[in-house]
Amino acid sequence: MHLIAAALDGPLQDFLNTSGPFLFYLVVWSLIFAGTGLLIGVFVPFITGDSLLFAAGLIAASTDNINIAILAVGVGISAFLGDQVGFVLGRHYGRPYLDKRKSPSIAKWVARSEKFYHTWGWSAVVIARFMPWMRSLIPPVAGVARMNYYKFLSANFVGAVVWGTGMSFVGYFAAQNDSIKSVAYVIGFGFISASIVVGLVTWKRDREAK
Repeated sequence: MHLIAAALDGPLQDFLNTSGPFLFYLVVWSLIFAGTGLLIGVFVPFITGDSLLFAAGLIAASTDNINIAILAVGVGISAFLGDQVGFVLGRHYGRPYLDKRKSPSIAKWVARSEKFYHTWGWSAVVIARFMPWMRSLIPPVAGVARMNYYKFLSANFVGAVVWGTGMSFVGYFAAQNDSIKSVAYVIGFGFISASIVVGLVTWKRDREAK
């Protein structure tokens, strides 16, 4: 593994020097936003999950081209905006659609959801950040259940900061360990490349299925 890291260190460093860090930031931030804003995380949760942020933090610690503060703040903002979009979609499109169904079972589910989010909504939004699938489902369902917007707003902010920026820094500080830092490029780019490939494959299969 050390030999692989040494062999790839030059090309990966050249890539960052040539393309600039902006492309790296854009890829990570876009994946985080799409996880909840476009519900991609429902189908392929690991693409926009903890492993992506950990890998991004590893890479930031292994090169001078990536600023961990910029990366982490951008991740927090992307996570926050993604959840906001998910909430709005659930509230303005999901709820009217379900109301038109006129189904007793759906009406019962909606009523239970409203009760749950009224009582536990704030905690659920924050905790869901650390749970695959749930981080993508909770925001739109909160919108469907018409959770108090300001409660959702504050919970979303706390969750985005604690999870988004926190996990980025976890990867960054983990790379301070010499044994991890020596293979950080391999681990980090491996996670991110796999995320992009699996996302494209899933998208293609969905189109073919439709």
